[in-house]
Amino acid sequence: MHIQNSVVLVTGANRGLGQAFVNALLQAGAAKVYAAARDPKTIKLQGVVPIKLDITSETDIAAAAAQCTDVTVLINNAGIFHGKSFTEAGSAAAARAELETNFFGPLNLSSAFAPILKANGGGAIVNVLSVLSWLNIQSAATYSASKSAAWSLTNGLRGELRSQGTQVVGVHVGFMDTDMASGVNMPKADPLDVARQTLVAVAEGKDEVLADDLSRQVKQGLSSGAYLAQVG
Repeated sequence: MHIQNSVVLVTGANRGLGQAFVNALLQAGAAKVYAAARDPKTIKLQGVVPIKLDITSETDIAAAAAQCTDVTVLINNAGIFHGKSFTEAGSAAAARAELETNFFGPLNLSSAFAPILKANGGGAIVNVLSVLSWLNIQSAATYSASKSAAWSLTNGLRGELRSQGTQVVGVHVGFMDTDMASGVNMPKADPLDVARQTLVAVAEGKDEVLADDLSRQVKQGLSSGAYLAQVG
């Protein structure tokens, strides 16, 4: 899959990793970048096509699919985080909201764009996941569950879409230097570096990106039961 001259739709493109993806794509020579956000007026980058897209809205998804029929790469980046444990007040509402955005959003977008990608030669879907796809921590329990579901979705889509030539890439990363992790006092990955690593993986036909030391360590520890450890 070639990034140069590709046509890419990036969700959540108005800030954080989404904005970094847009910058990396423009630097890599993408022919067109659809920069999607709930409010397209928040897209401040030049050289892109802003589109309105709330990924929890079936109407918005259908409109995006009707407009962006030339897409060859879909980057499911948009996500939300509520920071709830399972047993605290409001956890069920937080879990539903996170699943709507972090799981059902990528599911519905991938379903809508799979025929478009097939018509355009196969292309690729990139799902931004997390190291918390593999671990569940109390301070982010509902979020972790939504990202675990998104990891399963990614693996399932990879198998389903292989026959039409669509590459499906899962991106795992720990803390990034974005608004979501602004209150975390831990080493943080550079979003632009994560975006660039991901585009290299797409170009090389890889299925997975382990974008930082934390994600590599956790992935390596799964076979030894690292996910069974109590993490606060």
